[in-house]
Amino acid sequence: MFLQSIQLRAFRNYREQYIDFTAPKTILLGNNAQGKSNLLEAVELLATLRSHRMARDKELVCDGEEIAQIKASLKRQTGVSDLALTLRRNGRRTVNLNGENLRRQTDFLGVLNAVEFSSLDLELVRGGPEGRRHWLDTLLVQLEPVYAYILQQYNQVLRQRNAFLKNIATTTRTDTTNSPLPTPHSALSTQHSAPSTQHSALSTTYSEQLGIWDAQLVTTGTRVIRRRERAIQRLAPIAAKWHASISGSTEVLEIKYAPNVQTVENQSEQVQQAFIDKIQQRVIPELRQGTTLVGPHRDEVELTINQTPARQYGSQGQQRTLVLALKLAELQLIEEVVGEPPLLLLDDVLAELDPSRQNQLLDAIQDRFQTLITTTHLGSFDSQWLNSSQILSVDSGKIYTQSSI
Repeated sequence: MFLQSIQLRAFRNYREQYIDFTAPKTILLGNNAQGKSNLLEAVELLATLRSHRMARDKELVCDGEEIAQIKASLKRQTGVSDLALTLRRNGRRTVNLNGENLRRQTDFLGVLNAVEFSSLDLELVRGGPEGRRHWLDTLLVQLEPVYAYILQQYNQVLRQRNAFLKNIATTTRTDTTNSPLPTPHSALSTQHSAPSTQHSALSTTYSEQLGIWDAQLVTTGTRVIRRRERAIQRLAPIAAKWHASISGSTEVLEIKYAPNVQTVENQSEQVQQAFIDKIQQRVIPELRQGTTLVGPHRDEVELTINQTPARQYGSQGQQRTLVLALKLAELQLIEEVVGEPPLLLLDDVLAELDPSRQNQLLDAIQDRFQTLITTTHLGSFDSQWLNSSQILSVDSGKIYTQSSI
């Protein structure tokens, strides 16, 4: 696939900008805080409807404006597609494909595929599990666009169940200050039957309603768990090969999915039963804390090097090798699944890599992936790279064409 053009209106610090892409590699050159990363963010939004910065829509709209818009023309093997994403400061997003407004945003996903690699990705190793879950979910949206809807369903049920638990906790503290906490209800059977009322402190109405939320949490959460498990099973061996290549086979990378609800097999029935069992075990702490303690919102992705947790292992250089291997594996897996190479978005990442890892990355790219890469200087690129690249200067939300070096 090839991104032919992009147009930005009132997006971040771009008031009005149109760009034609004329080469497989585009270098965005400029000082920090000029808008280079914002352009990559716009492409990422078209691909995933997400931002790796986890920004809210109102932060994406220029000051003084109510609406921002990103338009693009994309060439694929099946033809040319025109994409448009409208962001509103105080309203719902609108997505448009080939001149038609789409009722479901998930229908917009899968048209453009892209992998973002920035310095923020180093937090995949150093940071907490939330960042790794976000990374995995973003990958899954590209491999299987319907996953965005599945995850949305789960998060909606989770929010509503949390609100219900919080209400129970508040009511229980108010009405039964000196009473013991309720004993566990039986939650759900394998067939998701209504819970029995084994306790007296929790009213029958509350118990039945909680059973309904349990059933929905199990159903939607199981779909999330099974897809995350399959994605890691496919990605892990690819990443391990890339890591061995970059490290000279001196280190062994392992990636394991560690779901909060663990089962021997990734079969729907087994996952659902394990989910039910764990809800039953955790009902008292959930009622006490007023929040859901069981489910894929507490999953972990374990990264180990030579059987040692990567966040505790070695130097920053070794952690960077791991992240580089992950990103190259993402590119390869998406290409295998969708049948075309995705775009690669490199946000000032060369500054984070030593010369050896820079060369590994640049050699892997070549002309295989259309690449947009930001940098503050051209010193990391050899003459062959520069001569085959489109070089654009970015200055205060304006982009100018620069002659090839």
